[in-house]
Amino acid sequence: MRKVLECVPNISEGRRKEVVEEVIQAVRSVEGIRLLDYSSDASHNRSVITFVGEVEPVKEAAFKLVEKAGQLIDMEQHKGEHPRMGATDVLPFIPISNMEMDECIEIAREMGKRIGEELNIPVYLYGEAAQMPERKNLSRIRKGQYEKLKELISTERLPDFGPQEMPGTGATAVGARMPLVAYNINLDTSQKEIADKIARVIRASGGGFKNVKAMGVFLEDRGQAQVSMNLENYEKTPIFRVFEVVKREAQRYGVNIVGSEIVGLVPQKALVDAADFYLQLEDFQDDQILETRVFMGED
Repeated sequence: MRKVLECVPNISEGRRKEVVEEVIQAVRSVEGIRLLDYSSDASHNRSVITFVGEVEPVKEAAFKLVEKAGQLIDMEQHKGEHPRMGATDVLPFIPISNMEMDECIEIAREMGKRIGEELNIPVYLYGEAAQMPERKNLSRIRKGQYEKLKELISTERLPDFGPQEMPGTGATAVGARMPLVAYNINLDTSQKEIADKIARVIRASGGGFKNVKAMGVFLEDRGQAQVSMNLENYEKTPIFRVFEVVKREAQRYGVNIVGSEIVGLVPQKALVDAADFYLQLEDFQDDQILETRVFMGED
């Protein structure tokens, strides 16, 4: 059966649409690639791109994306709310169909080596592909962001591949992981410190949910604070549970939730679980979903 691999690179550009389009065109230029989604955020100054295909086309599209982003994005000029360290900030490979995580780990390491050698970009392996336990957590690699890493790259934080000095492209984290949900909750306050406090309570490093990374962000275009999150295991820590805790924590400060957003794509089950919880459905089964039955070919 056909193997399907997903790649969800995050690039450090969310304001210049023409640059984002050029990077996306590099992906589109590879035969056999299906571009599923891309979204940009001006406050974060970041774009998330999602594409799938068989292994070799995905690898080639990923390489071309990193190459093009490196040509167009100068990290010396980059500013944004989201932590970042490179033009292509992260490059994760995700098994979708007929693939095991071990295969994605091998792909990530192969691609990291190629990017380091052929594009002269420092590469750090993270997630399941990490070769050092302390680098499994991306935030530890990216601590201090581009500016701090530039100081430490030749001493305390040597890359896994590529030069031990920081070029204008910055560094890229290449990894392997399961599907995650990028989920943000917006608050009716401009006080970023409230979002920071809530983020500290719910994230794993603060003693919160094991599978959640979170930070406070100020959305300048909206004048609102945001709790920005990655849910790394939506089955063990579902969206609705995180939403409810954020809502209760916000109420402590007299703040309400005004909306939330999913960045990029989300597994259907994550939304079905939320619907099941809020509607208090009894004995609901996935095969009651119309699209599921059509896909299964049942009457």
